[in-house]
Amino acid sequence: MTATKLHTQRRLSSPIAAFFDVDNTLLPGEASEVRFFRWLWQQGVVGWPEVRTSLTWLMRHLPAISLHPLRERKPYLAGKPAQVIEPLGESFCREQLCPCVSPSAMRAIEEHRKAGHAIVLLTGSLDFLINPIAKALQVECCFASQPEQIDGVYTGHLVPPLPYGEGKRLLMEQLAQDLSLDLSLCYAYGDSPGDLDLLRAVGHPTVINPIRGMAHMAKQQQWPIRRWR
Repeated sequence: MTATKLHTQRRLSSPIAAFFDVDNTLLPGEASEVRFFRWLWQQGVVGWPEVRTSLTWLMRHLPAISLHPLRERKPYLAGKPAQVIEPLGESFCREQLCPCVSPSAMRAIEEHRKAGHAIVLLTGSLDFLINPIAKALQVECCFASQPEQIDGVYTGHLVPPLPYGEGKRLLMEQLAQDLSLDLSLCYAYGDSPGDLDLLRAVGHPTVINPIRGMAHMAKQQQWPIRRWR
């Protein structure tokens, strides 16, 4: 299980958790990793070679209806030392991502916390980009993509399972088993088709800032839709 445990897992007083996607849910708008790549470009850490490598990987996996192949691999990180990239990512997150967390999302988290619900983040974004957000929000548990390393150097691969699509559901189900959660009583918030399995697994799903046909799917499923800015 790929996870960042911010607090020791424990048996909860309530069998209920609230699961939150991050990109375009807690963080409205552009994906956190896209923002990070642009920032690395501005810092001169990445350039055209990394762009070409990423595009080559994407082209090899066409036809693709999304950038999902780039969720499975991180070619732009391959060959780079973690001790250089991770501090940059954490600094970028604190300075440019944490201030962008939606006030509506923070209110929702606080309401769940007051109700005694565990707060869990589930995101395909990179762990070192999300950890400062998770810590600032004082969540119980965060699942994010973990870049694979060999001798402290990124390979461009991710450590499975990938917290996206069915992977989110599998991680949720394992956590529910570990903490004796009742998923029929739990809540989930997500924005895209990559969150469908997550939303379907709980008794109280909500679609936030829907993209890629999610508004239509939410109406079909009679799920509430919210706009968090």
